[in-house]
Amino acid sequence: MPDLATVNRMEEAAFVALLGGVFEHAAWVARAVAPQRPFAGLADLHAAMMRALRAAPADAQLTFLNGHPELAGPEARARVLTADSASEQGSAGLDRMAEAEAAAFARLNAAYRARFGFPFIIAVRGRGRAEILTVFEARLGRDPAAERETALAEVAQITRMRLDRLIDA
Repeated sequence: MPDLATVNRMEEAAFVALLGGVFEHAAWVARAVAPQRPFAGLADLHAAMMRALRAAPADAQLTFLNGHPELAGPEARARVLTADSASEQGSAGLDRMAEAEAAAFARLNAAYRARFGFPFIIAVRGRGRAEILTVFEARLGRDPAAERETALAEVAQITRMRLDRLIDA
């Protein structure tokens, strides 16, 4: 696990290779912040990455959000999640559910995507399935603009946890 000083000194290609997966299927975020080095702390690196995401055009943000897998969705069942997503979903037990619970997730995934145009995104690490289902149901009734902001806030939590596991602070 490299420390931040090492990350700051990396060639751009190595920097992007290390951090490109922090934002799901969006190495462009790491590429956008590489020229801003050196970062004084992980919080600064993360803030720069979130600024890059938030500065992207709305259609690029939507494409990014759509790059996330559904919770306990088809990617999980086919075992084609990224290593980070598989670990995160597994930490919440989403990879070992009873049939009724899996059906509830499938129903909510479909309803959420139909309403908002992207998959439900939540930082699942440290949460149980029952809590996730409760939040899922509550967020379905939200205003689309507010829900998009909530999804980006959840991305911020997810990506910060990923950075903390990737770089020695």
